[in-house]
Amino acid sequence: MDVHFDHAGIATEDARDLAALYEDLFGLEAVHEEKFDGMRVVFLDLGDGYLELLEPLEEGTIARYLEKNGPGIHHLALATDDIEAALERARDHDVTLIDEEPRPGAWGHTVAFLHPKDTGGILLEFVEH
Repeated sequence: MDVHFDHAGIATEDARDLAALYEDLFGLEAVHEEKFDGMRVVFLDLGDGYLELLEPLEEGTIARYLEKNGPGIHHLALATDDIEAALERARDHDVTLIDEEPRPGAWGHTVAFLHPKDTGGILLEFVEH
């Protein structure tokens, strides 16, 4: 099973404004935007991964995260070509799964999250394109 960095998910109050800042500041390009699961999601291309900007459009996970923590990095995502094998490996290492089974994610990807209590305090996401 091969994994590599895919994206950093960043919680923000305004994804379009933050995307515009990162486009101007770093020369990044917004390559995908959608409304998904009560959020506006904007992906900025880093060349070897993405910044995923997450703006809540209704009450939900990101709204609660912003209320509790303010804007910032919400999660890190690792791409895999076999999400089932990645989850099985996590189970074998006694890592608590937030998602026991893969589920649909933004941009048509399949995703599953690992609980930060077992991953060094970082919410990790497996992504299969």
